[in-house]
Amino acid sequence: MGEPTPGLNAEQLGAYFALMEVSSLLQYAVDEHLRADGDLSYVQFQILARLVDAPEGRLRMTDLADGVVYSRSGLTYQAGLLEKRGLITRAPSPEDERSVMVTVTGAGRELVAHVLPGHVDIVRKLLFEPMTGKNLATLSTVLGRVRDHMRANPPRSAKPRAGRNRNA
Repeated sequence: MGEPTPGLNAEQLGAYFALMEVSSLLQYAVDEHLRADGDLSYVQFQILARLVDAPEGRLRMTDLADGVVYSRSGLTYQAGLLEKRGLITRAPSPEDERSVMVTVTGAGRELVAHVLPGHVDIVRKLLFEPMTGKNLATLSTVLGRVRDHMRANPPRSAKPRAGRNRNA
């Protein structure tokens, strides 16, 4: 049996708790705004925003799941809700019938344009206002490094599916 994993020291624990609290407070405020202004959940906004930013407003469902770090089944459900509202369309990929392509519609683009100014205001006031330029540069560097480290081991949504035993 190996040595027990050491706990976090006081500085690490403080940084971890501060990050989790900031993340929760920011996401709560953003989610509240998105629901009030656009009848959108945070995940639905992420989906639409990524599609608006994508070339031709289109992404493969798997790439979208990886980008928003959401399960494939959860993303399928959220995409279904957005499709019912006429904000996206889904269709088989012309290159690979097994892949589903998700495309933002004009109504989806309009909704993102409608909620974006309030979203930006909330992020600016809660996250960026208390920082100096140097703080922002440091935060960007640190979070970028951590994100890259975490992305080196992709989330489940991005991992290849296990092959099925066809002889069974």
